[in-house]
This record gives sequence, structure tokens and C-alpha cells, in this order.
Amino acid sequence: MEDYPSVLLEQAVDELSRLPGIGRRTALRLALHLLREDEHRTRQLSESLLSMRQEIKYCKKCNSISDADLCRVCSNPMRDQHSICVVEDIRDVMAIENTAQYKGLYHVLGGIISPIEGVGPADLDIDKLVQRVRNEDITEVIFALSPTVEGDTTNFYIYKQISDTGVKVSSIARGIAIGDELEYADEVTLGRSITNRVPFYAGSQ
Repeated sequence: MEDYPSVLLEQAVDELSRLPGIGRRTALRLALHLLREDEHRTRQLSESLLSMRQEIKYCKKCNSISDADLCRVCSNPMRDQHSICVVEDIRDVMAIENTAQYKGLYHVLGGIISPIEGVGPADLDIDKLVQRVRNEDITEVIFALSPTVEGDTTNFYIYKQISDTGVKVSSIARGIAIGDELEYADEVTLGRSITNRVPFYAGSQ
């Protein structure tokens, strides 16, 4: 048990160490850094975090993070309105956008099917995706979920929901190693996987 010279410092370390990947030593280093910083800088940080938490929205169309009702991608008329790239979360949108190889729309599921973790289809934004495919002029759905068992299970489930629509269904090429998380792929590999996407066949994964 560490002996902190201040209860306030200990409380700050406790909160910072709750963040993913932040241990107590790193949390202490960050807390001491903030303590040495100009108070104005610290206040700016706290206000920006509070504003993000209170004011950020989720796009009504694709479920991505946004400052408005529609995100920058969905509200951009220059994007290809006929293709939807299905991803797990906003980090995957950012990773694909960084490749500059895809010009269509997205749909953020908010996770992947994982019975072990108690995540089923009803916990994800799948119904809205199915409605988009059925009601909008969509010609291709691209699966860009991480190539894991859970990702493939999610792909298969969605495919079964839209297989009667006649929409072309493809998946990113397996330049991404099996078991890798999409967000950690380098931009060149991810870009090639998007460009060289292949038809999705149920049961072929």
C-alpha cells in the first residue's frame, strides 16, 4: 500500500488509474504533472473532458461519434452513398479513414457478438443496419470486423439477416492476420485489405 502525502493526490491517482492501460505508477506521474502545470491548462483539460462527455452525440444514421445529429461522413454528399462498411467501433472508422482508400459510408455496431462476454445481437446496432440495407439504395455491404471468431460470428449473423436483399456482401481481404484487432493494423495493410476486399460466403470464414 503506497503512502501518499495527500488524500487529494491519492484520489486523483485512483481516478486516473481507472483508465484503460493506466497503472497506478503512470497515474501518479500524470497527477504530479498536472499538479505542476499552470492551473489554466489543467482547467482546460477538465473542461474539455466534461464537454466531451456531456455534448458528444452518436450519428443517427451510422451510430458513429459526432458533434451533430449526422457525422461528417454521413453528411458529406461526396461520399459514395451506395456502400456501407460495417465496423465494430469508432476506432475502426478512424483507422480505415486514415488509409484514404474507402469513400463510402459506415455503420458502427458498437461491439461484436460474444456469448462468453454476454453480448448478443440485440446488444448491438444490427437492426438499424438491416433497415438501412433494406430501405436505402445500398449496393454493397463490406464487413470490416476484426478477423476473430467473434468477428466472423457477427459477420455470419448479419449476412443471414440481409442475404435475401440481393445486396453484394464482401469482406476485407485477409491481409489482416487471424486474431488481430483492426485498429492495430498498419495503414498500408489495412488499405490493401479494403481495396482488395473479397466476396463474403457464409461458412467460408
